Amino acid sequence: MMAHVETLSASMARWYLIHTKPACESVALANLERQGYHVYYPRLLCQARVRMRWVDRVGSLFPRYLFLHLEVGEQVLAPVRSTLGVAAIVRFGCEYAVVPDQVVEDLRMSADPGTGLHRLRSPPSFAPGTRVRIVAGAFDGVEGVFLRESGDERVVVLLKILGQSTPARIPAASLLAQSESRLGFGTPRRLRHAHG
Repeated sequence: MMAHVETLSASMARWYLIHTKPACESVALANLERQGYHVYYPRLLCQARVRMRWVDRVGSLFPRYLFLHLEVGEQVLAPVRSTLGVAAIVRFGCEYAVVPDQVVEDLRMSADPGTGLHRLRSPPSFAPGTRVRIVAGAFDGVEGVFLRESGDERVVVLLKILGQSTPARIPAASLLAQSESRLGFGTPRRLRHAHG
């Protein structure tokens, strides 16, 4: 997902990325909607093994992230920061990151039209140390190094963000192999995500 910085000025609608507290996406969603905000919470239908059998479970497509649609000039972001379940509003430096409308529209269009849930393709297999590129989600376009699988069709990838190596747990289906070389650490072409 690509985000860019914009200042709050004229009256218009903008999407912002909300970082929630751990396992509090639904709590933050309910409390933000109660305050009159329009929020998009992309969810994932996946399979999990429970008591020796596979069952369907619904979870977050992007754990700890929600998209908030704000009518700039009519609504303000200040109450969002103190909303129960919210950890922060994602920003680049001192400016809030604005998510392009097309990103949210693409996410909605890729979900199942009946349930609104996303389904992941079969995850690709990578050897630890493989250089990969993320092609969807909050880190779209960022390169990193595959570390390990993490269950529920997710993997842990080491990303370089703001000059530091940071592990991130993401959907396995959002990765593409950069090359077979495992000698170095890939530097992101573009910084797409930071929060403070």
